[in-house]
Amino acid sequence: MPGFPKLKLGHLLTLKSASRKLVLIGAVLLGIAVGLAIGYGSWHQTTIPSDTLDKVLVTRVIDGDTIELQDGRRVRYLGIDTPEPGEYYGAESTAKNRELVEGEMVELQSGKRDKDEYDRLLRYVYVDGIFVNAELVAQGYATAYIFDPDDRYSQILVQLEQYAKLRERGLWGASAANNETR
Repeated sequence: MPGFPKLKLGHLLTLKSASRKLVLIGAVLLGIAVGLAIGYGSWHQTTIPSDTLDKVLVTRVIDGDTIELQDGRRVRYLGIDTPEPGEYYGAESTAKNRELVEGEMVELQSGKRDKDEYDRLLRYVYVDGIFVNAELVAQGYATAYIFDPDDRYSQILVQLEQYAKLRERGLWGASAANNETR
């Protein structure tokens, strides 16, 4: 046809190859999005697993991943790590933890390890049906910190960290890109 450039076989193969790559990239991104959506939904539950240890009152939030109970015991959240006070996003992480649990009755669930080197209980924490450890990670207040990859919620917490990064939440927000202490 007049006015249209003639495409050679080499050009067609290049276009076909580029098209296949785009389809493959799209499929991978869709798979990641679906996996993250499933992970996000699986922890945001209203039913607490049946092997919950005990229901206790939180009297003080020490930082973003540590609380003190009415009986004086301290609990370090399993599977996550938050910035320390004075570090980038430390104050925000502590404030979010305080908002979620201070003065509340919480459910504590054990993992494979009972205590850390500071004699703090290592626990998964629930308040009003919210899995606090996962909530802090999903909202970008904490990172997944896995001692044992086979522990109960390790994979979910890692997926939620990826979710928070993709959504640029909290630690991973736009202002975090300019912070070099992360």
